[in-house]
Amino acid sequence: MNQRGFTLLEVLVALVILSLTVVTLLQLSAQGLRLLKLSGDYQDAALLADRLARGADTGVERVETGVEGPLAWERRVAEVATPVELAAPDGPTPRLLALTVTVRWGPARSLQLASLRTAPVPLGADR
Repeated sequence: MNQRGFTLLEVLVALVILSLTVVTLLQLSAQGLRLLKLSGDYQDAALLADRLARGADTGVERVETGVEGPLAWERRVAEVATPVELAAPDGPTPRLLALTVTVRWGPARSLQLASLRTAPVPLGADR
Protein backbone atom coordinates (compact mmCIF):
# COMPACT_ATOMS: atom_id res chain seq x y z
CA MET A 1 0.00 0.00 0.00
CA ASN A 2 1.41 3.33 -1.05
CA GLN A 3 0.87 5.96 1.66
CA ARG A 4 0.86 9.68 0.89
CA GLY A 5 0.57 12.54 3.45
CA PHE A 6 0.50 12.41 7.22
CA THR A 7 -1.49 10.19 9.51
CA LEU A 8 -3.91 11.67 12.01
CA LEU A 9 -1.57 10.75 14.87
CA GLU A 10 1.36 12.62 13.28
CA VAL A 11 -0.78 15.73 12.80
CA LEU A 12 -1.97 15.61 16.44
CA VAL A 13 1.60 15.25 17.75
CA ALA A 14 2.73 18.19 15.61
CA LEU A 15 -0.17 20.33 16.89
CA VAL A 16 0.65 19.48 20.53
CA ILE A 17 4.30 20.44 20.02
CA LEU A 18 3.30 23.67 18.29
CA SER A 19 0.79 24.52 21.04
CA LEU A 20 3.34 23.96 23.80
CA THR A 21 5.84 26.16 21.97
CA VAL A 22 3.33 29.00 21.53
CA VAL A 23 2.20 28.83 25.18
CA THR A 24 5.82 28.90 26.38
CA LEU A 25 6.63 31.89 24.21
CA LEU A 26 3.57 33.76 25.49
CA GLN A 27 4.53 33.08 29.10
CA LEU A 28 8.09 34.27 28.50
CA SER A 29 6.77 37.43 26.87
CA ALA A 30 4.43 38.14 29.78
CA GLN A 31 7.25 37.55 32.30
CA GLY A 32 9.48 39.92 30.34
CA LEU A 33 6.80 42.63 30.47
CA ARG A 34 6.39 42.16 34.24
CA LEU A 35 10.15 42.48 34.75
CA LEU A 36 10.24 45.57 32.55
CA LYS A 37 7.51 47.20 34.67
CA LEU A 38 9.34 46.29 37.90
CA SER A 39 12.60 47.68 36.53
CA GLY A 40 10.86 50.94 35.59
CA ASP A 41 9.37 51.20 39.09
CA TYR A 42 12.79 50.70 40.69
CA GLN A 43 14.30 53.32 38.37
CA ASP A 44 11.59 55.84 39.28
CA ALA A 45 12.15 55.14 42.99
CA ALA A 46 15.93 55.51 42.63
CA LEU A 47 15.59 58.82 40.79
CA LEU A 48 13.21 60.16 43.46
CA ALA A 49 15.49 58.98 46.30
CA ASP A 50 18.51 60.60 44.64
CA ARG A 51 16.64 63.89 44.12
CA LEU A 52 15.42 63.90 47.73
CA ALA A 53 18.92 63.13 49.04
CA ARG A 54 20.50 65.91 46.99
CA GLY A 55 17.86 68.43 48.06
CA ALA A 56 18.05 67.63 51.77
CA ASP A 57 18.92 70.38 54.22
CA THR A 58 21.29 68.50 56.51
CA GLY A 59 21.71 71.33 58.98
CA VAL A 60 19.20 70.00 61.50
CA GLU A 61 17.83 66.61 62.56
CA ARG A 62 14.35 65.90 61.25
CA VAL A 63 12.00 63.46 59.56
CA GLU A 64 10.02 64.43 56.47
CA THR A 65 7.46 62.39 54.56
CA GLY A 66 5.58 62.84 51.34
CA VAL A 67 3.89 61.22 48.37
CA GLU A 68 4.78 61.69 44.74
CA GLY A 69 2.48 59.82 42.38
CA PRO A 70 2.45 56.14 43.38
CA LEU A 71 5.63 56.59 45.46
CA ALA A 72 5.56 57.33 49.20
CA TRP A 73 8.83 58.61 50.68
CA GLU A 74 10.48 59.35 54.00
CA ARG A 75 13.63 61.44 54.47
CA ARG A 76 15.38 61.15 57.83
CA VAL A 77 18.35 63.23 59.01
CA ALA A 78 19.91 62.22 62.33
CA GLU A 79 23.16 63.17 64.04
CA VAL A 80 25.56 60.31 64.67
CA ALA A 81 28.58 60.14 66.94
CA THR A 82 31.70 61.46 65.26
CA PRO A 83 34.60 58.98 65.41
CA VAL A 84 37.65 60.11 67.36
CA GLU A 85 39.75 59.78 64.19
CA LEU A 86 37.82 62.66 62.62
CA ALA A 87 38.33 65.02 65.54
CA ALA A 88 40.40 68.05 64.66
CA PRO A 89 43.33 68.46 67.07
CA ASP A 90 43.03 72.23 67.26
CA GLY A 91 39.45 72.97 66.31
CA PRO A 92 35.87 71.89 66.77
CA THR A 93 34.89 68.34 65.93
CA PRO A 94 32.75 68.23 62.79
CA ARG A 95 29.11 67.19 63.09
CA LEU A 96 28.31 63.96 61.26
CA LEU A 97 24.75 63.43 60.04
CA ALA A 98 23.17 60.26 58.67
CA LEU A 99 20.79 60.88 55.78
CA THR A 100 18.35 58.09 54.92
CA VAL A 101 15.76 58.25 52.15
CA THR A 102 13.22 55.41 51.90
CA VAL A 103 10.84 55.14 48.94
CA ARG A 104 7.89 52.69 49.03
CA TRP A 105 5.42 51.61 46.37
CA GLY A 106 3.12 48.70 45.71
CA PRO A 107 2.21 46.17 48.37
CA ALA A 108 5.75 45.32 49.51
CA ARG A 109 8.32 47.18 47.39
CA SER A 110 10.82 49.65 48.82
CA LEU A 111 14.19 51.21 48.10
CA GLN A 112 16.48 52.80 50.69
CA LEU A 113 19.35 55.19 50.08
CA ALA A 114 21.70 56.03 52.98
CA SER A 115 24.54 58.52 53.18
CA LEU A 116 26.71 60.32 55.71
CA ARG A 117 27.20 64.08 55.54
CA THR A 118 29.18 66.58 57.51
CA ALA A 119 27.44 69.66 58.78
CA PRO A 120 28.87 72.94 59.93
CA VAL A 121 29.36 73.31 63.65
CA PRO A 122 27.04 76.03 65.00
CA LEU A 123 28.80 79.27 65.87
CA GLY A 124 29.92 79.39 69.46
CA ALA A 125 29.63 75.62 69.91
CA ASP A 126 32.64 74.06 71.58
CA ARG A 127 32.59 70.42 70.66
